[in-house]
Amino acid sequence: MTEIKSNFENKTMWVVLLTAVTMVVEIIFGLTTKSMALLADGIHMGSHVFAIGLSWIAYIIVRRVSKSEKFRGNSGKILSLSGYSSGLMLLIFAVVIMVEAIQRFYNPVNIVYKEAILVAIIGLIVNIASAFILHHEHEHSDHNIRAAYLHVIADALTSVSAILGLTAAWIWDIPFIDTIAVLLSSFVIIKWSVGLLKDSGKVLLDIEQNNHKHEHHHH
Repeated sequence: MTEIKSNFENKTMWVVLLTAVTMVVEIIFGLTTKSMALLADGIHMGSHVFAIGLSWIAYIIVRRVSKSEKFRGNSGKILSLSGYSSGLMLLIFAVVIMVEAIQRFYNPVNIVYKEAILVAIIGLIVNIASAFILHHEHEHSDHNIRAAYLHVIADALTSVSAILGLTAAWIWDIPFIDTIAVLLSSFVIIKWSVGLLKDSGKVLLDIEQNNHKHEHHHH
């Protein structure tokens, strides 16, 4: 299992670096070209860099702790705690995007379409690359890598909805399509993050995973 974990540590490290570099480049170009799209995307990426960075640090802590003699606890809980925190960030991220989209619906801004679409495509390429790096077989047992993976996919989903929305708005001149696309992707992200919080929360509270029977009576 330790081999898998060090593998995950490397994977998350590469994704953090890749996302961080993209973020810095986007923010610099956003400032120099006065591009709101680049700047906004750079800032969004920042929230993911932070969350995936947390996952990376969790692997380092687990590696250190499992070597330590003093630590008697379950190192898997560290990963679940990190996954839980990351899931919470993902939930906040989705809500912030929804609020932004709704505000934009009421106060439409002039969008430089070509540029905005280009930015979204760059973001998407980085996220797809990250998803490939993070893709693995053990995601159900490891909430930490699952959280990092969800952040990457969430970012990709936002990029896709931006690309589709912007393209449609540009071609047919219907500016609110990207608002709808963003709202839809936010709902999906919220659903994922809640699932992650539930699963990692169960581990943290030592609730067995097979206790699903009594949950269904509440519906």
